Amino acid sequence: MKAQILRFRSEDLERYVERFLNKLGVPLDDARLSAKVLVAADLRGVSSHGIIRLQTYYGRRIRDGLIDPLTPIIPVYETSATATLDAGNGLGMVAASRAMERCIRMAKNSNVAVVTVRNSNHYGIAGYYAMMALQESQIGISLTNAQPLVAPTYGRTAMLGTNPIAVAVPSASVLPFVLDMATSIVPIGKVTLHEKTGEPVPLGWGMDARGTLTNDPAAILKGGALSPLGGSDILRGYKGYDLAVVVDILSGILSGSGFGVSAGANDQPARIGHFFMVINIGAFRPLDEFKRDMATLMDELKNAPKAEGQERIYLAGEKEFEMAAENRIKGIPFLGAVIKELDQAGREMGVPFDLKPVAVS
Repeated sequence: MKAQILRFRSEDLERYVERFLNKLGVPLDDARLSAKVLVAADLRGVSSHGIIRLQTYYGRRIRDGLIDPLTPIIPVYETSATATLDAGNGLGMVAASRAMERCIRMAKNSNVAVVTVRNSNHYGIAGYYAMMALQESQIGISLTNAQPLVAPTYGRTAMLGTNPIAVAVPSASVLPFVLDMATSIVPIGKVTLHEKTGEPVPLGWGMDARGTLTNDPAAILKGGALSPLGGSDILRGYKGYDLAVVVDILSGILSGSGFGVSAGANDQPARIGHFFMVINIGAFRPLDEFKRDMATLMDELKNAPKAEGQERIYLAGEKEFEMAAENRIKGIPFLGAVIKELDQAGREMGVPFDLKPVAVS
């Protein structure tokens, strides 16, 4: 039987998430900021990092005392071009946004700036923060470690997070270049969605507790692990594994936060770390020339000869920008089961999910 799909306006969803978090003691400005980040993920088609986590991660951990809803950010180290911030075990979306804002400001004077964050929590999609730099025609980089979900090559136990890498680069083209990728084959949220719909996952996404590849999402979620980007060693999956280690070093060890199996624990403060870098292009060459050359490169790639049977070559971020444009018009799609769970959690808190869908299919 086909799963029910409900579509909602992004503005309505933002207001709901804002009310939900504010009810949990999150200050209104922080709740509004967090709502923008979470809904941006759904808008861009990255539903694994959107409001599906509102109750299951953020709401649950705030109620259990594992996230401080006030996000008391404290500077630990500062120079003219670098900073380390302690997020006080607050909301990752708030800490990350404030850190990237600081990084952007510093880069205007120092030309290259780096800000790390310690003692934080899951911050949503990495690309959101990298794209913040585009508003100033800067290059933005955003990394984070996360709860261990990925097994190292030849291993069977989750030791590393999905540890995403995001890079946003301005261009004279219609769209910027925006890379936003996990260093695992997929984020855990995609496996969770398959479990909810009862569908098997493609073989290679993850392994069971014995380290055997499986297409059963439950076997991956219960004692198994995700595969690193690339998959098995014959497909050079150790490259994805080592990229995850690099992200862990820059986000966790450099910031003085958790790393490896000590990051993102379920029953204690997560101690997740983030890394942000901003590059002021004008310090290296005229901005308009850079953006022109970026556009040339992007056009060359898109217009490269197509493989037989293929009609289009995509650039990083292009599908997500197109998805966002479509979802702004049609509404953001959600599984009926996801909305049902969200409504149940909201009613228990006195914040029922009372939004009217704009379309049902």
